[in-house]
Amino acid sequence: MTAGGRLVGNSEILDLQQQVARLQALLEASRQVHSTIHEKEVLDQVLRIVVRELEMAGAAFPGDGLSYGEPVAEHGAALPAFPLQDRDGRRMAELVVAPPGGRALTLYEADFLEGLALQAAVALENARNHKRNVEFARLEQDLDAAREIQRSLLPQRLPAIPGYSVAFRSDACYQVGGDYLDIVEQPDGSLLMAVADVAGKGLASAIMSTSFRAAFRGMAATGLPPDELATRINRHHWAEGEEARRRYVTAIFLRLHPEAGEIEVVNAGHNPGFLVEPGAAPRQFEAVGTPLGLLPGMVYAAERSHFVPGARLLFYTDGLTEVFRGDQEFGPERLLHVFSTCRAGNADGILDALWKALGDFSEGGPQGDDMTALALCRATGEVPA
Repeated sequence: MTAGGRLVGNSEILDLQQQVARLQALLEASRQVHSTIHEKEVLDQVLRIVVRELEMAGAAFPGDGLSYGEPVAEHGAALPAFPLQDRDGRRMAELVVAPPGGRALTLYEADFLEGLALQAAVALENARNHKRNVEFARLEQDLDAAREIQRSLLPQRLPAIPGYSVAFRSDACYQVGGDYLDIVEQPDGSLLMAVADVAGKGLASAIMSTSFRAAFRGMAATGLPPDELATRINRHHWAEGEEARRRYVTAIFLRLHPEAGEIEVVNAGHNPGFLVEPGAAPRQFEAVGTPLGLLPGMVYAAERSHFVPGARLLFYTDGLTEVFRGDQEFGPERLLHVFSTCRAGNADGILDALWKALGDFSEGGPQGDDMTALALCRATGEVPA
């Protein structure tokens, strides 16, 4: 037989046929290892191909505890090994084969196993990526559900307070967060309001926020004065153990007596909050105390004052002041300026103005922390006797 004017011998024809057969076998092996998206099944397929198709005595992935055929350990330590590496060259697994009778691998066998290892590495990496994607999708679903649950724990209906307007806004940095806000009507007709921030952010802080809510709601229902309420919550949080103490809570509590036009404020390590009154300079509340759960045995004091017609107050978490534009921070001074000069006549309008100012300042940059605020306004009119 001739090829291009050259005589082709039987040995070369046989060699060509062997190469074609090898490629066909390798293609079939590749099809098998790529036929599944499960990591263990990929490795099992490789072992079966090595023992059944290549007729090795045994094969194993020792690091994964998988083997097929004769135990490779019985064939001695110096066995041929073929690493399965990912695209970045990191070893994911190692295929160890035991040739029959302890002989060396033929050139054909070694070449086939190297090709098989390359295909198996691609299939294994794809299987692991698929597993990660499935786990990530499941986590996303769980976090989306957690976000909806957490949002459902915020006040679903704001109380109608004649002569007052109240509003809140809360945006988590991630799917869930550690900020908390609540408004609870008291047995004597007053209203207890709270803005709190668990140390840290994300899922762990969200779980602690839910625990804080349970304690706050349970104690608020008894009508405790806010200073005694803070003292008891601090004691309760400290008793929850070491992990809860790491996730201490800063909080500010407000008790509004609408008919009397009076407020009581207790601050447990939180941003002090702002008060703007007609004819007076804007100021911060002076009440101050340690965060809840940080130190045992703390006692808190309340700051009492009139809340005159035309007055407004703002409680917020530090996510509002820690909005950045490059290296420049929005800060409490800007927040107070926007709040005190806002022309909106009700609480909703004030929060709209604040969020617009924060968005303009950040120029659409990413949110770096949970952001929660509560605004309370009193309409103009006669001061109650």
